[in-house]
Amino acid sequence: MSGPGRPAETAPEDVAVPTDAPGSPPVNRRWWWVRPDGWPARTGWFRALRARTGRLGTVAAAWAGRRRGPLVDGAVLTFYLAVAGYVTSPLWLNRDRMTYADNDMMLFEWMLSRAAQAVTGLENPLYSTALNAPDGINLMANTSVLGLGLPLTPVTLLFGSQTSYLLAVVLSLTGTAAAWYLFLSRRLVPSRPGAAVAGLFCGFAPGMISQATGHLHMISQFLVPAILWVVFDPRTDRVRRRGVLLGLLVTYQVFLGEEVLAFLVLACGLFTVGYAVAAPATARRLAPAFLGRLGVGTVTGVVLLAYPLWFQFFGPGHYRGLPFDPAAYALDLESFTAVARQSITGYDSVPGLLSPNATEENSFFGLGLIVLCAVIAIWQWRRPLVKALVLCAVVFAALALGETVRLGGQPLDLQGPYRLVSGLPLIDLAVPARFPLICVPVLAILLAISFERVFDRANRPAEVAGAAGVAGAHPATDRPAPLGARVPVRLLWTGAVVAVLLPVAPAPLVTKPVWPVPEFIASGQWRSYVPPGRTLVPVPPTTGSEAIAGMYWSARTGLAFTAPGGYFIGPTGADDRQARWGSPDRPTAVLLGRVARSGEVPVIGDAERRQAIEDLRHWRAAIVVQGGLHRGAPVKETLDRLLGPGRDISGAWVWDVRAQVDG
Repeated sequence: MSGPGRPAETAPEDVAVPTDAPGSPPVNRRWWWVRPDGWPARTGWFRALRARTGRLGTVAAAWAGRRRGPLVDGAVLTFYLAVAGYVTSPLWLNRDRMTYADNDMMLFEWMLSRAAQAVTGLENPLYSTALNAPDGINLMANTSVLGLGLPLTPVTLLFGSQTSYLLAVVLSLTGTAAAWYLFLSRRLVPSRPGAAVAGLFCGFAPGMISQATGHLHMISQFLVPAILWVVFDPRTDRVRRRGVLLGLLVTYQVFLGEEVLAFLVLACGLFTVGYAVAAPATARRLAPAFLGRLGVGTVTGVVLLAYPLWFQFFGPGHYRGLPFDPAAYALDLESFTAVARQSITGYDSVPGLLSPNATEENSFFGLGLIVLCAVIAIWQWRRPLVKALVLCAVVFAALALGETVRLGGQPLDLQGPYRLVSGLPLIDLAVPARFPLICVPVLAILLAISFERVFDRANRPAEVAGAAGVAGAHPATDRPAPLGARVPVRLLWTGAVVAVLLPVAPAPLVTKPVWPVPEFIASGQWRSYVPPGRTLVPVPPTTGSEAIAGMYWSARTGLAFTAPGGYFIGPTGADDRQARWGSPDRPTAVLLGRVARSGEVPVIGDAERRQAIEDLRHWRAAIVVQGGLHRGAPVKETLDRLLGPGRDISGAWVWDVRAQVDG
């Protein structure tokens, strides 16, 4: 009954009243007591009962939804963690092995140990003299990953640098996937399945697994979605508060990896331009708050990063430029349709021709995924978001081709677009082969959008019917299409996504055996030979762009001793700030490195002996230690001729040079 001030009674939406009227919506038989002829619904007492029950059902459904949401989120995040554990399982199960990018793994183990030492010793975390004696290393100008090393200090101290490194890889991969899932499911698409698939791809795409073999700073992307959340927040209030939050996030990302932040800045800039062109009215409306947040965030970041950035560019051990030509690290055009070696369908023969090295297979998406995402882009092209995403994907994929486009390993008579922008700030310091990492979330977002349309829009025919019935909507009513019409489409689309993602699914990381830390080092026996202020010289002492045994021993012993050389980027000399790998090589280091590579013992005379003593004095050496080497016998023989007979002490050859250096 209805009257003034009382709304007319209507049946709850989920208990539609049956009717025989032509064109009427189909009867929803969710409630068991609704007979096909609709008789109970025509009685007043039943309408009241049904209305109350409907309201209770709505409350119960909302309560169940609130309970189900966290359970779904927890299940998704647990699955991500399981995948990360599966990827890193060879390293957890075989602690005497490293990834094939062992140089980089040694580097980041050392960085994690150094961060722990800085915390326990209350030392400057931006600089260290534990390597490259006597000059030290500017850690802020290198990939020191303090954003991981400082929080993981308890793990490093209790379980060692290897466990800390493996945990950092797991947390970075899992955290990146989880952050994208939460960002997409809360901000961009209501489809949790779509967001889950997109997050999985963001965290475990071929490029991420390729980088996980040794580039810890490149896989630490879990703050990227949070930064995007703040930068592109559609709300226009609390500008200063969100700007300060943006500055804090950017500051922390600097201590995770500046290169990722540089890529993020480039991608956000291009995306903003593309979106503004595609949706100018929306861009004008959001511009004041958007620019305000950026301004406040910039000021906050400058204040917080003033000293670290000064130290990086002007502090001790700073350098200019890069020790290599970034343009030399480009990708082959065919790489975009190939499969990476770290994927379950990958193999070793082809990828080596299509990428600069095994850690830079960032564009190996596979033909199926590229075609599917192209279909999604065409299908959803009317959306400004999709247009801006496609612009980013095309531009950064093109930049990855370098200055000269190659196809199948052969250069084409075609200049790459990177040649046009290689001198611009940020781009001049970026490796072209890493630009496809920007394409990873772009493809993931397109997949999430497609799931949203196929799954969560099935009950919105007005929006979906125009897409050729893709979501399975009933074209003549506001009610959902019959279940039989929706399920096949969902299954078919899910099958298509699985079919294109399964070939590029990650395989466990490839590993190789590593020489163990000699017992002489691990047990601390070296301490009785090395007084304060002196160094332990590993063999070979310095090797330019390669990690040294001493760096590995140092990391595994918690930086217990000081050593010359190391694997880092530093200046060429005190008067030449041009970047180079490692410290300037001393003649004796060059000699021993050549013997370790060739296995040939050179002629040693008085000149070489005098030079060896001079170099040892420069390094402030107390002992020279040789551990496991593939050509260890020729190296030992060379050292015996230079320094006199060495001693075999607990698995290492040791030369005590204190008398010669002090003489």
